[in-house]
Amino acid sequence: MTDSAFPGPTVPGPAFLGESESAALVDDELALAAAREAFLATATGSVFPVVIGRSPVPGTRFTLKSGCADGLVGVKIGSFWPGNTGLPRHSSTIVLLDPATGRLSAVVEAATANAYRTAAADALAVDLLAREDSRTLTVIGTGHQALHEVRAVSRVRPIDRVLVVGRRAEAARAFAAEVTAVTGVTAHPADARTGIAAADVLVTATTAREPLFDASWVAPGTHISAMGADGPGKQELPVALYDRASLFCDLPDQSLAIGEFQHTTAATPVALGAVLAGEADGRTAREQITVFDSSGFALQDLTLAAALLRRRAAVPGEPR
Repeated sequence: MTDSAFPGPTVPGPAFLGESESAALVDDELALAAAREAFLATATGSVFPVVIGRSPVPGTRFTLKSGCADGLVGVKIGSFWPGNTGLPRHSSTIVLLDPATGRLSAVVEAATANAYRTAAADALAVDLLAREDSRTLTVIGTGHQALHEVRAVSRVRPIDRVLVVGRRAEAARAFAAEVTAVTGVTAHPADARTGIAAADVLVTATTAREPLFDASWVAPGTHISAMGADGPGKQELPVALYDRASLFCDLPDQSLAIGEFQHTTAATPVALGAVLAGEADGRTAREQITVFDSSGFALQDLTLAAALLRRRAAVPGEPR
């Protein structure tokens, strides 16, 4: 007799949260709270090796990041299809499993929410590591993610000036104007050396595969949040900077394997979750340079998906 003869108890079907709905539900406050939850969960949760795949279409890439913690089990699938026409090139889908049964619990499309999630991790590092009086934010990069980074960092420090460094002068000017229009913070384009030297907080949001600047340009007391290195060969920061800085990251093993610190065997980064939990020191001196490498990890995605589902359940008239 087959298993189908004993269907067992009836259980609710898996929840589904589509891209438009998750985009409407997410905001910086939710993303930052989910990030705090995820980084604290690194003490007791588990993450598993990142799987990188490609389709037969040239240039495409997808990654699978999986983990479990505090009643959450699942995987995030992030994809990049550069040839898409009329569709976003990036997508993000989070799959939650029932921890007790392994059955599908929820599917959350979260491309927009993923941008908030990534910026929230960098902003959390700023909140924990940057000087309290940080007012000048320099961002390297003029793409979609960079605006999320500016907005998130501006929520945790009294930023009143943004300097934009881009590969193309016209892109930097346009992005600076957009920052001012969206956030109300005065933004100006700047060359790399000027922008980096003036920064209280520096955020790098690029797809670079070589250092973006010279280590000597970084002033004492600067905090740097770098989010671009999330795969083999990617790099935004000069290795020479590490001798002058205190190094932090989301997951040390992952950061050394596919993150910013893959480029030196001498790096010994501290997990940001340990700083958040009070188990490790963060900034200990005003002149200290701090560097945070964000390579991204599954617990961020699982806590984000759970937070989005909770928010939807709390909306009157929405399906539970």
